[in-house]
Amino acid sequence: MKVLPFTMLVPDDKSVISEQIESPYFYQYLHRHDEWQITYIEKGEGTLIAGNDMHAFRSGDVFLIGAKLPHLFKSNPEYFAIDSNKTIKACSIYFNPNGILAALFNLPEMKLASAFLAKNKHGFKVPAAFTKNIVGKMLNVHQAAGVDVLFNFLKMVNSLQDLNENVEPLCSDMYSSNVTENEGMRLSKIINFITENYNSQISLEDVANAAFMTPQAFCRYFKKHTGHTFVSFLNEVRINDACKSLISGEKADCISGVAYKAGFNSITNFNRVFKSIIGQSPRAYIDTYNNVSRVNYIGA
Repeated sequence: MKVLPFTMLVPDDKSVISEQIESPYFYQYLHRHDEWQITYIEKGEGTLIAGNDMHAFRSGDVFLIGAKLPHLFKSNPEYFAIDSNKTIKACSIYFNPNGILAALFNLPEMKLASAFLAKNKHGFKVPAAFTKNIVGKMLNVHQAAGVDVLFNFLKMVNSLQDLNENVEPLCSDMYSSNVTENEGMRLSKIINFITENYNSQISLEDVANAAFMTPQAFCRYFKKHTGHTFVSFLNEVRINDACKSLISGEKADCISGVAYKAGFNSITNFNRVFKSIIGQSPRAYIDTYNNVSRVNYIGA
């Protein structure tokens, strides 16, 4: 069996690396790297796992991911279907303020930029009101050559800096990304197992067996490295899936169908867990989304 690395190697022959990908789905394994990463989702939907937290993503979203933060853009299940004609497209830029760019970020003029990155060490989701500006700066970097790459990169960093407090952190500031390589690969295998099987009735014993651990040892290990119990993590993955289904055109009278599709075997339990995580009932969630969409449409 092929062993997939937890720490990805990024080429160091450039000070700023940019890439544009188009494929059936995103890289499907939890991983990390020394570089900061800013990714624009041009096309695709799924769940971003970043450290010990999860965020739904869709076309148009932009995420800044901190250095060494374990992360995974998990495409929705339909992208993995044998007869799927869906594809994803994304533009990413990688940079390391402590590596080849250290001399640049140590300049007095970069003091505010360095402080901004240090303050937001795990990264954040760029607010929708700012994505158009940030995406424009990203594409300028991607399309540039020679010294213009650095000029456009500095403009992009300056725009990120201007976001100030208007950001949603990707995970808790208390989260520690100091995970060893072996622990990271084991954690990657566990999370991939859960995200591939969450809509079936997987048990603690199932996931512990996949990790080659006893249930008791697995519970301690998983809690230590994710801040979640197995059940709370599984529930968040399932509710993330349910939220995407509820706002993708599913009828309100099919809430029970959404619940069972996400892996819940009881509509009562689904409603309880949904409200505890989202803060409102599934029906109220649909109504809120429809009202916001209607306001945005009228104001467009």
